[in-house]
Amino acid sequence: MNASGELVSESVVREMIGWLVHVIEAAGALIIFLGAIWAFARFATTGLRRRSLIGEFNKIRLSLGRFLVLGLEFQLAGDVLRTAVAPSFAEIGQLAAIAAIRTILNFFLTREIAQERAEIEHDQKEPESRLAPP
Repeated sequence: MNASGELVSESVVREMIGWLVHVIEAAGALIIFLGAIWAFARFATTGLRRRSLIGEFNKIRLSLGRFLVLGLEFQLAGDVLRTAVAPSFAEIGQLAAIAAIRTILNFFLTREIAQERAEIEHDQKEPESRLAPP
């Protein structure tokens, strides 16, 4: 313990949290980047094979959406962690605005993913129902 009775000084904690925030935000950015590369690669290979792009396109978008949602969650975690140690009112306001924007993005992405999944499942069941005898 130091003279003021603290185990670790606030500046050390802030520095450690700053480092962790960078790691978490980098992980989020990497997830989004890898998802975009993966989606582009699948799109390109599907186009080169001249398969039906419509059915495959929805699957690619669904997978990319999952990467985006996960990446945004990491970004939000970094923002929350950044304000964990003695935040100012300005930092709290910024966090609230960022959290609101990212939450809205996540909401719409998640809803779109659910709609895409439902469409894919419907399209997969539809050919089976046509083949079944009445």
